[in-house]
Amino acid sequence: MGVGSVRLYAAVAVGGFRRYATYRAATAAGVFTNTVFGLILVYTYLALWDERPHLGGYDQAQAVTYVWLGQALLAALAIQGGGFESELMERIRTGEIAIDLYRPADLQLWWLANDLGRTLFQLLGRGVIPFVFGALVFPSALPRSPLTWLSFLVVVPLGAVVSFGIRYLVALSAFWLLDGKGMLQLLMITGVFCSGMTLPLNVFPGALGEVVRALPWSALLQLPADVLMGETDPLGAYVFAAAWAVVLLAAGRLLQSAATRRVVVQGG
Repeated sequence: MGVGSVRLYAAVAVGGFRRYATYRAATAAGVFTNTVFGLILVYTYLALWDERPHLGGYDQAQAVTYVWLGQALLAALAIQGGGFESELMERIRTGEIAIDLYRPADLQLWWLANDLGRTLFQLLGRGVIPFVFGALVFPSALPRSPLTWLSFLVVVPLGAVVSFGIRYLVALSAFWLLDGKGMLQLLMITGVFCSGMTLPLNVFPGALGEVVRALPWSALLQLPADVLMGETDPLGAYVFAAAWAVVLLAAGRLLQSAATRRVVVQGG
């Protein structure tokens, strides 16, 4: 990739950031919503951990920290969808995707850059305030070591790429499906369940727990949480997330290649 290409995708990322930065009212509403849902989950977790103080290997402070981290990453990593996928599916449905394919830019990299810009804004604009609020109001298990924070700041972007890879595959399904609503609903359900938004994946028993922790969704919340709270080796977390990122991007590349060989205008 040449310097010109790097500048192009950097400009796309900046554009994605600025695009979401214009929705100030929606961002404020999102901060409020995440904070309220965080409070509901925290008190639910506190009651649950009162009954089982070391559930999933977490103490109560770690469980509370997990909740607020989930609220910080929910929109940033589009854990239940809500990123570019709806727009891309609509462009495929209407045939506007043909215009995208004529751009002097790679389709996958274009949407990845755009989504990373969105991720950064959502993390700063919507995620930081609920997280700080939770850390100030409730007992938390935040690290004191700058190295641990740095490790966390490395694993989150890897999770963002994994999230993109999952959603890009879902979006490309529109080349074969007339209506993508079902896939978007499936994306939301699997995202919430398999990422650990409902309960930490460490809580899941036996074979079910092993399976969900091995799936790519665990890189969206469970892995960053364990890195932040010192419950896992950062290097192992990087390898896991990077491996899934490579697999998903490669799968997206193959599906994109198959789709663009048989572009069919489904509307208009």
